[in-house]
Amino acid sequence: MTSYDEIFENNKKWIEQRMRENKDFFHELARDQKPDYLYIGCSDSRVTAEEIMGLRPGEAFIHRNVANLVNNVDLNVMAVINYAIRHLHVKHIIVCGHYNCGGVKAAMVPKDLGILNPWLRVIRDVYRIHKNELDGIADEQKRYDRLVELNVQEQCINIIKTAALQLSFAQSGFPRVHGWVFDIHTGKIIDLNIDMDAILANIREIYDLTSG
Repeated sequence: MTSYDEIFENNKKWIEQRMRENKDFFHELARDQKPDYLYIGCSDSRVTAEEIMGLRPGEAFIHRNVANLVNNVDLNVMAVINYAIRHLHVKHIIVCGHYNCGGVKAAMVPKDLGILNPWLRVIRDVYRIHKNELDGIADEQKRYDRLVELNVQEQCINIIKTAALQLSFAQSGFPRVHGWVFDIHTGKIIDLNIDMDAILANIREIYDLTSG
């Protein structure tokens, strides 16, 4: 394990490496941020954002929370989404879950988990919506993996329901919403191929926020 003091030594080495690659790196980094991607992922310490995508500082706007949720009453994630769309003008929004997610697994257990109860209720609602499919999966691990995927899908839908997304998309065709799962066993990113256009058309009757 890396010690606390070693973190600062690692930081010095990182600075030296960046300066060797580009002497103007930090000057350019300090100018402004113009990322094309908003990444909403899990807080799990094993799943980093830029590293798994091969991106450098400044290329992705990052938000992480337990089980990569987009809860419309969570001002943190709502503020991130609004800022990313309306001020940074990101082209892509990615919700990335991962197999072996502790938050999703906790939500599968019918147990009082204190302060986590209202947070995990979002995932339990995902299970309720897809109960027939999930209950039809006999293998517990496969059911768990499928819930991870369905949770990502539902969080993508929650983003598509927002006014910021709908208004921007109607005007410019961006951002596009994507759902991924990181396979922690292989390191691969799995694209769930979320059909944003179909979802938007399907929810328009109830969730259309582009008029008025």
